[in-house]
Amino acid sequence: MNAKILYSALVAVIAFGSTAPGQTCPSQQGDSPVSLISVSHQAPVATEQADIVDTAVGAEKFKTLVAAVKAAGLVDVLKGEGPFTVFAPTDEAFKKLPVGTVESLLKEENRDKLRQILTYHVVKGKVLSTDVVKLTEAPTAQGEKIMIKVEGKKVMFNGSTLVKADIQCTNGVIHVIDKVLIPGQNNGTHTAAKKDIVDTATAAGQFKTLLAAAKAAGLVQTLKGEGPFTVFAPTDEAFSKIPAETIQDLLKPENREKLAGILKYHVVAGKVMAADVVKLQKAKTVNGQEVGIKVTDKGGVMLDDANVIKTDIECGNGVIHVIDKVIMPQ
Repeated sequence: MNAKILYSALVAVIAFGSTAPGQTCPSQQGDSPVSLISVSHQAPVATEQADIVDTAVGAEKFKTLVAAVKAAGLVDVLKGEGPFTVFAPTDEAFKKLPVGTVESLLKEENRDKLRQILTYHVVKGKVLSTDVVKLTEAPTAQGEKIMIKVEGKKVMFNGSTLVKADIQCTNGVIHVIDKVLIPGQNNGTHTAAKKDIVDTATAAGQFKTLLAAAKAAGLVQTLKGEGPFTVFAPTDEAFSKIPAETIQDLLKPENREKLAGILKYHVVAGKVMAADVVKLQKAKTVNGQEVGIKVTDKGGVMLDDANVIKTDIECGNGVIHVIDKVIMPQ
C-alpha cells in the first residue's frame, strides 16, 4: 500500500463510530452471524451513503480519535478510494489507557508512534462481519496482525470487544470497538513475537525516565535477558513527583549503585500476573527487600504507597504492571 493510500486509511480511522439519526452512511442489516451475537448494528436510513471520513465528522464520541489524527498530521490527507475496514475506539476506550498515554502520544515528537497505532486499526479491503467471524487474524496497514476470536456472544480483536458492526460507507466499512489496539500487544497470542520488557516500555512512550535510569544503572541488558521478570513500572508522571534535582543526581555515574538498588526494588523474579499479585501481601524483589502489597477497599492494588494503574502488559520475557509512583527501598 503506498503512503498516500495508507495515510488516507488512517484518516478513515477517525471516521467510524455510531452515527446519529439523519446522518448518512447507513449500516448493513442482514443475516450476519454477528447479528446473532451481542453486537449492535446501525439502523438503515434512506439518505445516500457517505465516505468514511465524512461519516466521522458528525460523530460525537470519537473526539480523542479525531485529536489523534490531527496530531498525526492526517486530517488534510486525501480521502482514500479504498476500500478499507476500520476499527474505531470510542472516547471511553481511550480512557482505559494508562494516565498520560494519550497526552504523550499527541506530542509532536511522538507523531510516528501515533501513526503506527492508528494504522494498526486499519485493514485493507472491505471485511464485513460475516467474514470477520470466519477469521482468526487479519493483517493491518501497520504491518502487524490483529488476532480475532469469537468468545460466546462476543467478537474479540486482541483484547478489544466489537460493539457495533457493519457501518457501510462508500469507501469501506467501519466497526466500533471498546478498547484501543496497541501494536505488539495481542492478548497473549503468538508469544514468541512479543517484545522484551525494555522494547515494550520504549514503544509505550510513557517510561522515558525509567528507561534513562535503567540505562544509567547498567540494567538494560539484564531486563532484555531471558528472565522472566515482573516489573512494576513507574510512568514519567510518577517520576515527575520526585524533585528534578534528585533525579539528575541519581543519574550521575557516582550514584549508579544507589540507582540500581531503587530500580531493582521494582523488579520481581518470575512472571507474576495480576491474578496472582492480589493474592500476596508482599513479594521479594531483585533488590533483596520485600515490597508490600495491599488490595484496597475499592478493589485497587497498592505496592507500598504506589497505586497499580495498569496490569498484565505481557512481554517476551515477563510482564509489566504500571504504577503511579516510584517506590523506594528502606
